[in-house]
Amino acid sequence: MAKKVKIGLVQMACVADVETNIQQAETRIREAAQQGAQIVCLQELFTSLYFCDVEDHHNFSLAEAIPGPTTDRMGRLAGELGVVIVASLFEKRAQGLYHNTTAVLDADGTYLGKYRKMHIPDDPGYYEKFYFTPGDLGYKVFETKFAKIGVLICWDQWYPEAARITALMGAELLVYPTAIGWDTNEPDPRQNEEQYNAWQTIQRSHAIANGLHVVSVNRVGREADQQFWGGSFVANPFGSLLYLAPHDQEVVHVEEIDLAQTDRYRTTWPYFRDRRIDSYQPITSRYID
Repeated sequence: MAKKVKIGLVQMACVADVETNIQQAETRIREAAQQGAQIVCLQELFTSLYFCDVEDHHNFSLAEAIPGPTTDRMGRLAGELGVVIVASLFEKRAQGLYHNTTAVLDADGTYLGKYRKMHIPDDPGYYEKFYFTPGDLGYKVFETKFAKIGVLICWDQWYPEAARITALMGAELLVYPTAIGWDTNEPDPRQNEEQYNAWQTIQRSHAIANGLHVVSVNRVGREADQQFWGGSFVANPFGSLLYLAPHDQEVVHVEEIDLAQTDRYRTTWPYFRDRRIDSYQPITSRYID
């Protein structure tokens, strides 16, 4: 029996003013709902510019409690529209303790909980270790009105372990709020192309390995030296692209997926059946010397 659900992807360019970004997100969520979306996914840290390109203590003022004012606001909108909202925010947990966190609001406006980003990068243009404490809530699945959603965040998307564990917890689809782009100072266009292709390929591989749909929502536009590459997409459980957003445009797109297809894909290529869980203990080592 089919279990169809309509997923809304909101690919935005952000500005310095937080209220402007939130209002823009609300407008785009309404647009997605008008197109029939039941679950609407926003990009990573959608309320602000991607501030992690610099180490600046003033940026901690962007953080807020979760639940808090923005989740309350998104919850009211979710309840009004009857949609699930996946909202990525900068969480202030306590003085001096901050997380990169995604909250999930159910279709009646209920705050279902949050996932704190587990893998924190520290690279040129992505100084996230300066801001974010690694997540301590573990991997999470949220049972919403329309689907069991597994949420992971940006740098998490490079780790097959995170996708596997979340899938094993019963997620029916994986959602990755993301903020990644090209370094505008990179002189070699081939490197930019390789990086984008790697980003898309690794997430499509999670869809294949776990037999479920993957939804990745990225930001777009130029911020400092980063040209965020958009390219938000939906992949089916064989990794085929059902939708691919452009690199240079803001987009609201709604894609219908059939969650019941997971069983067909998982019985065609039964990876879960053939997992040798008795042999995987070495993976908990940092490196096998």
